[in-house]
Amino acid sequence: MKPHELERYAEMIVRGCIAFRRGDTLLQMVNFAHRELAVALARAAYRAGAAVVDVEYDDARIYAARIEHGSKAALGNQSAWQKARWRALGAKDLALVQVMGEYELDVQSSLSPERVAEDSQRRQARNSSVTKARREGRLRGTICAWPTDEWAARVYPGLDAAKAKRKLARDLLWFCRLGPDDPPGHRGWTGHLATLRRRATRLTKLDLKELHVRDRGTDLRLHIAPYSMWRGGGEQDYWGRPIAMNVPTEECFISPDAAATEGTFRCSRPRSFGGRVIENLAGEFRGGRLVRLKAKREADRDWLARYLAAIPNADRLGEIALVDTSSRIGQTGLIYYNGLLDENAAAHMAFGSGFAKTRTVPIGRRRHGVNRSKTHIDVMIGTDALDADGITQAGKRVPLVAGGEWAI
Repeated sequence: MKPHELERYAEMIVRGCIAFRRGDTLLQMVNFAHRELAVALARAAYRAGAAVVDVEYDDARIYAARIEHGSKAALGNQSAWQKARWRALGAKDLALVQVMGEYELDVQSSLSPERVAEDSQRRQARNSSVTKARREGRLRGTICAWPTDEWAARVYPGLDAAKAKRKLARDLLWFCRLGPDDPPGHRGWTGHLATLRRRATRLTKLDLKELHVRDRGTDLRLHIAPYSMWRGGGEQDYWGRPIAMNVPTEECFISPDAAATEGTFRCSRPRSFGGRVIENLAGEFRGGRLVRLKAKREADRDWLARYLAAIPNADRLGEIALVDTSSRIGQTGLIYYNGLLDENAAAHMAFGSGFAKTRTVPIGRRRHGVNRSKTHIDVMIGTDALDADGITQAGKRVPLVAGGEWAI
């Protein structure tokens, strides 16, 4: 990004996504290829009156070393200072920014799926305070993206590194309503969030009992449990501050009743996961469980199947999200090989954990159909031919998305 674009992007994240205020602490989770954005975010946060800006750099090779050579006790283990940092994430004056953008992902492709799953489950179990903070709305954070050489080369393979990163950077700015034709500052972004929130409110008011999603190779029926609520366009945290958890975002989503999904699906986009690009993923659900799975490459199918089998309830759905052809990400016609962007290019579903915030009452011990798992993997199932109908409590069928476009 050019200097003024980078400054605008960082200001939008700090002020338009995490409601940063004077005296707050900012924690960034980045990798080495994200340093330029990390510095810009630090500058924006200190201009906003930050007390402290801290950065945690992730290293894919250190992670791979733990999975490959660590003892069983080392999987998911954390130092005392890491535990203290995670416990602090629910504090009122702490905000989190996590940056995505592929860097050295190839080192993960040969790792054992069972050990990757074990490491992930143990880390989540030991960070139960984070799960509780997220459930209670005290986790004030966002996930954003930054162009890297590796990622840009995958999206724009015919260009040299500098030109590819420039095009990817311009894409990100446009997706976030920060393009040259968008309103000044980040007003385009906040206006877009408001549109998504209004749509989610309308979906909730329909009081649906079932969602029927159809597309090329997909025919899914999902039960919507009582006390369910659609979400989209960000939310308010425990203290009433507006936050946006994903940057960019185009979705309206809900957690279906995990025990009642029926039908077939075929993914419309590849999914980058575990250092692999999994193509042509397809399968079937019966009684809420995944009973069949296939992919273009048998090795990718087997890796994902073993990973899902190693985590309880990873074979159930935790989310269904509707995205139509108005998505700026989808309009490019490109595959971004990045979960954050691709899930906002098309309708998608997620294996694994659901969201407590999609219920109008505290879920407590009664989950009200929200899946509980130690993973969450979004896969894209929508195209410009998507049809999604809601069935109301009275049995009336209401078109929600018709021919790829919102019908409400």
